[in-house]
Amino acid sequence: MDPAALAAGFVREQVRPRLEEWEASARYPREAVRASGLTGLFAPAGTGGLDLSYPDGMAVFEELGRGDAALAFSISMHNAVAAAVTRAGTGDPLERWGARLVRGDALGGFSLTEPHAGSDATAITTRATEMSDGWRVTGRKAWVSLAGEADLFLVVCKTSDEPGHRDMAMLAVEREGGGVSFPAIYRKARAAFLPIGEMALEDAPAHLLAPPGQGLRAALGAIDVARCDIAAIANGLHAEALEHALRYGRDRKVFGRRVIDHQGIQWALADIETDLVAGRLLTRAAAERLGTPEGPVAVAHAKRFCPDAALRAAIVCSEVLGAYGWLEDHPLARFIDLAKMLQVVDGTTEIQRVVIARDLLKRAETL
Repeated sequence: MDPAALAAGFVREQVRPRLEEWEASARYPREAVRASGLTGLFAPAGTGGLDLSYPDGMAVFEELGRGDAALAFSISMHNAVAAAVTRAGTGDPLERWGARLVRGDALGGFSLTEPHAGSDATAITTRATEMSDGWRVTGRKAWVSLAGEADLFLVVCKTSDEPGHRDMAMLAVEREGGGVSFPAIYRKARAAFLPIGEMALEDAPAHLLAPPGQGLRAALGAIDVARCDIAAIANGLHAEALEHALRYGRDRKVFGRRVIDHQGIQWALADIETDLVAGRLLTRAAAERLGTPEGPVAVAHAKRFCPDAALRAAIVCSEVLGAYGWLEDHPLARFIDLAKMLQVVDGTTEIQRVVIARDLLKRAETL
């Protein structure tokens, strides 16, 4: 089956019917995700993965964004880990975890940010130390996806006191390997089922995935893919919000006319549609450039634009419903909250502007 169609079926058959149940239980739908067939999107075919191109992967994430952006985000993070382990892992991480991550029997989480170090990744202090029997990691991480739920975490660490990124490494840490705890799970506006929080590491055993000097590059490469995923997820949320407003506007009358027949509504929704078309084009362009020198800036354009556009869409489409847009009977209030989430995960809108501005400054020097 086409992977995008598989994702659409997952949203139709699992996410929409069960989302309220997942929220009420505040438990991650691990079995549903495992059975989705979407846990090895970018992993090589030889490991059981789908080995998708990045543009094909973005089509999957747009469909997932139509269902629930928070769940889609968690699947994006898992796929980043599965791809890293199956493509860059050797020895125990690959043999022990590769196939399990691809099948969804094990879940992966990613950890770069720390309580005192968010946008400035070089300010992290979590330390990895090589011992006679392997690596050990000590420190505290923040905004960890699938905190307490994932089985394997990719952790970006320093390996010396040297300032900057030249000593940074990426290591694989097992949740049950010892020395790992989750002292704080964040209370979020939405998605109670998705655990995001802090992870404490105390002499935790770890396996080296990207050696010192390559850790930040590996992390940023994975983050670029994740940012492109987020742009696609935002497009899915955007499209779903627009379709909800169109259906409501078609079926409800006010002042003797359908809501959608009022020019003010038409013009507002026309702007939302233009933003959606633009967001899809930006996302496609970014996906095609992933892994190239032009990739980071192309991704920054998509990640900056698409969540902002999705938030505008969710607000405007909510207003088409009038007071009903505020009710939980409709998904738009949820969409507003989740669009705000998409603005900040995997690099805030402001950080994308920094990436774009740096490119402009380089260009200015050549004029």
